[in-house]
Parts: sequence; C-alpha cells; structure tokens
Amino acid sequence: MPKRRVLCLDIGSGTQDVLYHFPDLEPENCPKFVLPAPARQVGARLAELTAAGRAVYLTGSNMGGGFFKAYRAHLKAGLPLAAHPDAVWALTDDPQRLALTTPVVITPTRPAGHVPLPLGDYDPGYWRAFLGAAGLPEPELVMACAQDHGLHPGQSSRLGRFKLWERFLHQAGGRPEALVYLTPPPELTRLAVLQNAIGGGPVADSAAAAVLGMLADPDIASRTDSRGVLCVNAGNSHTVAALVHKRRIHGIYEHHTGMLSPDALWADLERFRRGDLDNASVFDSGGHGCLTLDLPPDAGIFPDTLVIGPKRASFAGFDVEFPSPGGDMMLTACHGLVSWLKGRKVEGK
Repeated sequence: MPKRRVLCLDIGSGTQDVLYHFPDLEPENCPKFVLPAPARQVGARLAELTAAGRAVYLTGSNMGGGFFKAYRAHLKAGLPLAAHPDAVWALTDDPQRLALTTPVVITPTRPAGHVPLPLGDYDPGYWRAFLGAAGLPEPELVMACAQDHGLHPGQSSRLGRFKLWERFLHQAGGRPEALVYLTPPPELTRLAVLQNAIGGGPVADSAAAAVLGMLADPDIASRTDSRGVLCVNAGNSHTVAALVHKRRIHGIYEHHTGMLSPDALWADLERFRRGDLDNASVFDSGGHGCLTLDLPPDAGIFPDTLVIGPKRASFAGFDVEFPSPGGDMMLTACHGLVSWLKGRKVEGK
C-alpha cells in the first residue's frame, strides 16, 4: 500500500467524498468524510448574497459548475455580478461570448460595492482547518478526481468530452488507470487548476477513478475476468456507465441524472450492453453520449450490472446489484485513487 498519508477527494456537484488513507491503518479505520461539494457551498453563499440584494465579485479559479442555478437566479434578480478572468471559466467555456450576451462584467479588480466570493474545487486552508479540528495531521500527498468536460473552442463540450473518451479507448486500450494523470491533457483545464490547488498531486477523471475503485474489489475484478460487467455510477448530476471486461473499459455512456425516467435509462443501458446504442441517440436526448469498441465475444452481453452512487435508488426494482467497494460505495473513486497509487512501480514518480 502507499507508504504516505494520502488525502483522496472525489469532487462532485452535490458532495465531495473524501478518504484519508493512513498506511498503518486498515481501510475501515481510515478517516472518511462525505461533505457538501465546493460548488454547493458556493451556490449556498451566492444565494445568501442574492437574498441580501448584494453585488457579487467571483474570485479564485475555475471549478465545477454546480452553482449554476444560483448564478442564474442572481442575474434574474437584476443584481450586479462580476468575475475575475481566472474565475469566469467556472461559468463558461467562452468568456467573450458571456461578456457580450449577459450582464456579467469580467475584470481583474473587484468593482466597488461588490462582495468577493472565492471559487475553487480545493481550498488548502479549509482542509488544514478541517483536519486540524479533527486532530488529524496534514497529508503528505493529496489526490483528487472530478469530471472535466474539457475546453473545446468552437464545439459542444459534450461532443468534445466524447472525443477524449474515443482517444482514450483507442490509444490507451481502455485501461482506466490511464485516466489518472501526473500531467492532465491540455483540454482538461479544470483538472489542471485542481492539480495546482492540491499541490501537484495526481488528478483523475471521476468516472475512471470509480471504475478503478470497483476493480479494487477482488470479487468484482475476478468477475470481469470471466464475463462482461456493466458498472454504473449514478451521481447527483451525471450517470456514467462503463462496459468492463478483463479489467478494461470497452464502452462508456454518460447522461444527466434525472433527465431520463428510470425505465428510459434502463432501456438505454440494455441497448448499450449489447453494443446497439449509438452516440446520436444519447446526445439528442440531452446526454453526453455513448461510445463502444468492438465488444469481445467472451464478454457476453455484460450480464452483471453493478450500481454505485448517491442516486442508485433509482435502479431499485431492476436486475442490478449494489456493491460497496472498500466498505462504503460513496468512496469508491477514492479507493480507486489509492489502488492506482498502490499499483505504481515507483511510488511518487
């Protein structure tokens, strides 16, 4: 196992799920936290300022956009909103268009009368205070995962994200560990900012980290060696499914949680597991997309369906299993990060 204290974070839109790995403790005894996501905290603070009728200046950096409803409500209330050029990327992939089509003012200095509201997926000061209050030492390494649509000028971020998935499936052979980055690809601007915030540690796509976490469970890993397994992560904002066989990803599906009824989502997954679902169908229904390689015959129809995630109750009544990798399914992606670190031949390089 990793020989350092490692703080692992899975940063979503609703929660941030945290495992503090200690090398001398069993996984069950390592500290664990499920806390409101940074974007949810920003949204709550912005809603307070909107209710108080205050002008707001967004500072800090790019982050997840889970506070978008609060942002739209602030503009709808007719209240001033300004943003630092670094922070505005949390609102849009096209700052110039945003400045032309909305009242948002992009400026490197805080306008008079505006209350500063810092943005960011990771705040070192917050974690020093939080861990200190719990009597815990500071980590020797921080790792984090998040979903990054990527920056794709001139095209849909959903289409751009699936081009990244296509590149991964073909060039990396579907190895989920290839989506843990010592240096993120240039398109993944959110992960780059996050990596800087955590002090340069590895960062990952949350979907890949979740698959790694499921494969860290010996029973699940051995199942994929003999037949195909459909791994589903029903998150607060996105539902992601992966076709996994012999510990490799052979297909990926992403949709917005709650946009489809449970029956419609299940119908999509039934077609997906057979390789019969096309990308256009998913994209046109509001999802990110769907991509499959030539599916191996010995995978069958990926008959086992394993579901994790905070919205997994929507799969009740369907032919699925609800595993708890590492003892807590909310920390599956964090266990995936630890598993990746364990698998490195030379830790820390």
